[in-house]
Order: sequence, then C-alpha cells, then structure tokens
Amino acid sequence: MQHPPFTALAAVYDTMMDDVEYDQWTDFLLTYARDRGLGRGQALDLACGTGGLTRELLAAGWDVTGLDGSAEMLARARQRLPGSVPLVQGDLRTFELEERFDLITCVFDSLNNLLSTQELGQALTQSARHLRPGGLLACDLNTRLGVRDLWEGGVMEGVAPAADGSEVHYHWSHVYDEEEELGVVQALCRVVRDGGEVEEFTEMHRERGYDPQEVEPLLRAAGFAHWDIVEYPDYAEPQADTPRIWVLAWKGEAQ
Repeated sequence: MQHPPFTALAAVYDTMMDDVEYDQWTDFLLTYARDRGLGRGQALDLACGTGGLTRELLAAGWDVTGLDGSAEMLARARQRLPGSVPLVQGDLRTFELEERFDLITCVFDSLNNLLSTQELGQALTQSARHLRPGGLLACDLNTRLGVRDLWEGGVMEGVAPAADGSEVHYHWSHVYDEEEELGVVQALCRVVRDGGEVEEFTEMHRERGYDPQEVEPLLRAAGFAHWDIVEYPDYAEPQADTPRIWVLAWKGEAQ
C-alpha cells in the first residue's frame, strides 16, 4: 500500500536507521559551536523525526524542542524522549514558535525534501528568525552530485531485526529525474512479525540537491551574518565531488 512520506515508515524507522551516527554528528556540530564561544542553551531540532539527534543534544546538556512535519514520527519520538521535551508539529518553511533559540539543528538531509530554492530560502529565513543574536544554525544538505548518485547501483536493501522480534525486509530503489533535477526513492518495506503476520507498505520520497553556491545567497537573504560550509568530519572545504555539505551559519556577529 502506498503511503505519504514519513508516515508508515515511522514504525520501522529506528530499526532501519540503527547505525546512523547521531552521536558523532552531535560532537561535530557542538565542537564547532564551543570553539566559537557558544555553550549550552536552548536548542531547536528541526525535522527531528523520532528524536535521534534530539536525544544526543539533551545528553550534552541542552534544553531542546523538537519540530517535525510528521505526526507519526513525533509519536515515536515521544516514546524515546522524556515527557518534558516539547515536541511540535510544523512545516520547515512556515513554523512559528514564541521561543528564540541559541542553536537550531536540521540533519540527515531533511532540507533536501524542500524541492526548490524558494522553499529552502523560506526554511532558512524561518530559522534565522527563531535564533537569538549570535545563535547558530547547523544543518546538512546532499549536494546535486549526492542526490544524483545516492547509492551505488541505485538500490539499498537488506533485513533489519527489530527489538520486538520482527524483521524489516526493505528494498529501496533510487532514480534521478534529469528533467526535474530530483532524486526519487521508492521505499518498499515488508515487516514480518513473530508468528508469521506480514505487513507491507511503500513510500515515495523526492529530494533536490543543493550545492554551496546555491545555498550562500539564500543564507545572505535570510539574514545570516557569517557562515562556514564544510565537509564532515574534518571541517574541510567542499570539493566538486563532495556528496554532502554541512552549513554552519551565525545570526548577528560571528562568535
């Protein structure tokens, strides 16, 4: 059965993404922040999903709010996170919160789900509006190359054992639409539960890649004063063959 993105997938997301390096990503971005004088404070984790990075920020001593567009993903996050953590359903392009934050994060190529520079600019503008002066936006983006050549052979497949004894059989296929300049992923999952019950679903996901020269004018227009666009994990300058970039952008004077 076909489902909207990040709805049915929420139930198996953590099983499939068990090896995602949320802890190392957190060290990467917080090391950058600390080296420039930004310590603990209020953080907003955009596109927080099931709370993988949110949990790491909490462990590092930050007060964190999570925001995501998917009610299903937020329901899973509520199971993983302390009840005191605010979780808000909202759109990256239009969210409005009363609080202002010292740090805003948005990871795991979530911004690539915005399919035009206009939409990405809207999200960056909303992030800038929700930062305190001197606050930091830390996000990653797949480049155009990264979206075009997402997986070798265009397929990711395997079997992931879940904590409840079930198995998630997945076959994700990727094609690149040259005309639309979009990567299209068909995510097929088949959940085999203990006792033989089978559930199968499909979601379609689309991403657009963004190169540094496309992102920089959007950061400027959003009101950021200074930024670094780097590679993970060594903060090196991106090259022509870089598949994913990290954007570290400051509101107000650079720290």
